[in-house]
Amino acid sequence: MDLRHILETLARGRDLDQDAARLGFEALFSGELSPAQSGAMLLGLRVKGATAVELSSAVQAALRHAHLVRAGDGPCIDTCGTGGDGRHSFNCSTAVAVFLADMGYSVVKHGNRAVSSSCGSADVVETLGLPFTKDQKEVAASLGRHNFAFLYAPSYHPAFAEVAPIRKELGIPTLFNLMGPLLNPARPTHQLLGVGSPEALDLMARTLALNGVRRAAVVHGAGGFDELTPCGENDVVLVEEGECKSVRLDPAQLGIGGCAPEDLACRDKEEALELMGHVLQGRAPDPVRDMVALNLGMALSLLDGTDLSESVRRAGHKVETGLTEGALHAG
Repeated sequence: MDLRHILETLARGRDLDQDAARLGFEALFSGELSPAQSGAMLLGLRVKGATAVELSSAVQAALRHAHLVRAGDGPCIDTCGTGGDGRHSFNCSTAVAVFLADMGYSVVKHGNRAVSSSCGSADVVETLGLPFTKDQKEVAASLGRHNFAFLYAPSYHPAFAEVAPIRKELGIPTLFNLMGPLLNPARPTHQLLGVGSPEALDLMARTLALNGVRRAAVVHGAGGFDELTPCGENDVVLVEEGECKSVRLDPAQLGIGGCAPEDLACRDKEEALELMGHVLQGRAPDPVRDMVALNLGMALSLLDGTDLSESVRRAGHKVETGLTEGALHAG
């Protein structure tokens, strides 16, 4: 099998099998392809539409070239979205991660600068005074101190430098726009993953299942968000031990009132960081509080295997009271 076969398969609109996908992405991340070949492969996948096998092969190839770390022997979770929903929303996933760590759960947050929220997880972590870990020793130390380690994506994925110029020149979304939440170098056992497009729900869930996550939820929120929201019914695909199940989540059935999408938006980075401070202190506006409680409740349900309504109730109490005294602070 050679690259010509792979490109011809894609040009005919056919899916790559596992062997072809593995070889193609290994060559891509190894820098063996010319810019024209890399662009042709990415464009072919974009036009055809990537399958879970193809996306899983891309993830596995990228991880073979990443700086992997261990988060310990017990369960650990990541909360992350693909971005791209264009909502300039409050950075809910990072608030959820910080609350989980304060509640004693092991969190390995893989993130970057802002994509579609007004500020990215890296901006929040900097404001909290937490370190960007660079290696196994720093990850272990941060988890031991805070139950939280932030893995700044560019530090762990040097091979992405091979494809960055091609992605920039193409100027259109490719499967790399979906890969970020799948590339956590600590390989978390649990994951809450948001997508900005409902069409990506099944693809991301099946990819997580193929890559061995223990329990996960892939969510697309009402109002077009890549997080659960109180704006209406949310689409969710639950993943457990290789099996996927689609459900609809109505916040009203969990005792959560509705809101408008603009109630969850921030004008700029400064407003987003100020709001994060209020959230972590237990002083969030009702719509934002409900949004964080929904997502925190889903994460707790994944980790503990508990009923979602009970997990959301517990999460709501945590968001109302804020971080415990002496824990991480927003300032």
